[in-house]
Amino acid sequence: MDSGDLGLAIDLGREALWVAVKLSFPILLSALIVGALISVLQAATQLQDQTLNQVPKMFTVAAVVFVTLPWILAALVEYTQDLVGGMGMWFR
Repeated sequence: MDSGDLGLAIDLGREALWVAVKLSFPILLSALIVGALISVLQAATQLQDQTLNQVPKMFTVAAVVFVTLPWILAALVEYTQDLVGGMGMWFR
């Protein structure tokens, strides 16, 4: 394996990780914000129930996935098209 192949593998891995981070960020951020708000509410009311924290986060994550799904699919299609389109140059 020469240095060009190693550089290509690193670039492909870096791009795949960046796409994964970019696509998961809105979902994780919404779960973090809702979890923090519920924790503050639980601390203020001294109501310590584990399920009270999980149910709103599940609904929030489902709503954010539903809202951002067109953007997620467009980003995945663009990444896949770039990946498949670049395959011709890799094997020269």
